Amino acid sequence: MSQTDVATLEVHSATGLPSRKILMWAFIGSECMLFGSLIITYLVYRGKSIVGPYPEELLNIPFITVTTFVLLMSSLMMVLALSAVQRGDMKWGKVWLLMTAVFGMVFLGGQVYEFTHFVHEGLTLQTNLFGGSFFLLTGTHGAHVTVGVIWLLSLFFMGVRGRLTQASAETVEIAGLYWHFVDVVWIVLFTLIYLLS
Repeated sequence: MSQTDVATLEVHSATGLPSRKILMWAFIGSECMLFGSLIITYLVYRGKSIVGPYPEELLNIPFITVTTFVLLMSSLMMVLALSAVQRGDMKWGKVWLLMTAVFGMVFLGGQVYEFTHFVHEGLTLQTNLFGGSFFLLTGTHGAHVTVGVIWLLSLFFMGVRGRLTQASAETVEIAGLYWHFVDVVWIVLFTLIYLLS
């Protein structure tokens, strides 16, 4: 048995899928349970605050729509990054990875602006039920975006050092699975919090 065959056996599970991919899907499943519980908590408390400020007084739908669009476009850039790495085009792979991270940072900047505005208007974690559930839910999502941005930047710097090659496509794909998950979660949150408030 050659070294390549041994390496293939080590990284593939009994299903024939790479073990790291299965691990990422298992992680995403656990994250679905986490966000599911936070979303249910938000829905249970929605509309039950007895003191303001209330969502309709604070939520800036046009602004958040723009930041949502930016985050969703970052998913397209992640697809382009993976495609470039798979075909061995490291120059464009690095460009798209960096752009994905930059768009993620723009989204995070919008979230920081929104949080700051809400606190200035008197809404904090302790103000009312809306504040507590809103900051916990969107803050948890923001933390996940931050982790994704750090991951993407680490891949970009691997590329700058010449350590990101066509053989690294699976690593980029796994990062992409995480990034797309974060984007899908935001679509659900944007719909529930902003569009249905």
